[in-house]
Amino acid sequence: MLKSNFTVRRDREKDRMSHRLDKVEKDVNASTASRLLVICVDRDNDVGEKAGIVTPVIGRDACIEAAQRLALEDPEDADSNSIFAAIKTYEDLISKGYKVEVVTIAGVKDRGVQADEKILAETKKVLEEFSSNGAVIVSDGEDDESVIPVIQNVLPVVSVQRVVMKVSRSVEYSYAVFGKYLKMVAYDSKYSKFFLGVPGILLLIGGIATAFGYTAEIFAVLISILGGAFMIRAFDIDKAWSSWSKPTPMGFIRIFTMVAGVMLALSSVPAGISAVDPALLEADTEFIAKISDKVIIGQFIAGALPILWIGIGSIFAGTLLSNWIGGGIPRQISDILRIIVLASLYPTIAQFTNIMIFDESSFTLIPPLLGGLAATLVSATILFKKYRRNRDHEEAVSD
Repeated sequence: MLKSNFTVRRDREKDRMSHRLDKVEKDVNASTASRLLVICVDRDNDVGEKAGIVTPVIGRDACIEAAQRLALEDPEDADSNSIFAAIKTYEDLISKGYKVEVVTIAGVKDRGVQADEKILAETKKVLEEFSSNGAVIVSDGEDDESVIPVIQNVLPVVSVQRVVMKVSRSVEYSYAVFGKYLKMVAYDSKYSKFFLGVPGILLLIGGIATAFGYTAEIFAVLISILGGAFMIRAFDIDKAWSSWSKPTPMGFIRIFTMVAGVMLALSSVPAGISAVDPALLEADTEFIAKISDKVIIGQFIAGALPILWIGIGSIFAGTLLSNWIGGGIPRQISDILRIIVLASLYPTIAQFTNIMIFDESSFTLIPPLLGGLAATLVSATILFKKYRRNRDHEEAVSD
């Protein structure tokens, strides 16, 4: 079976090559060119970067050596096959009586204008050694073919041949790749924890619950566990927690301030509820009308704001303190600015609650807003100037 598959693929490859060469011959016959130059284009210069070959490479033997060296350095690179395809085209045209030369030209690694200029210069250099009036371009993709207008400035292009690699199509190769990834999922702890661990826990819990007749109740538990696992992995919560919980002074500071901040933020909810006038809550109105009443919203925010801001500030302060101990000056600047912005926003939000509760004018928001903006801009300017001064001083000392 494998032998027959190989024979079929070989016959298809021969048919494709024959069709490609027939097209090249038709293009050449349709032109008036008598001396042809078969050009293999490598715009990103893999032949130079990977194999250390200086281009242009002129001649059949030199191109074969270049293709072999590139294939040894990177067997998966398609440019080596493009060079062999150019040599094949050269030999077929020679056998049909044409005056032909084969060359490999390259651009630069970053492509762009510099690559096109180098390709143009190398084409002119080749024409100094082999006078030609027509070119057959061989490439492995659209990127290399984009230089065709550049080559046409000095030499008419009579045919373009694209080399398409037929790889990873066999059934047995697909099985091998699939088996490789299955082995990675099963034995690599980096992947098995999520792809096997989470489904394993869900199946175990589901099996036990089904045996005891709790099928309906366990469905909600399984969905919650799966959703929590997806959220933890999607937002890198596990990595963040592992970095925060390291047994270092910075890690302990972050854990303490994080827990304290979250507890304070949660306690701001009952504090906001207790700040609302009980008469408003006991009024004979619908629940939607109560929670949309601007006075109730204002009183709730006013009651929750101080504790909520203290909780958030404790988290920011813990991050600042841990980075201060760690010595990261750019992070310290960001942490300080975060605390300044938090403090600058407090008067604005407090005034917003007064507007909702006491029906004050909206223009009363402008003074605290401008004050907070000014404090933020001035603080940012001072901190960044200090950071640049310290950086310049360190660079001067290192020099």
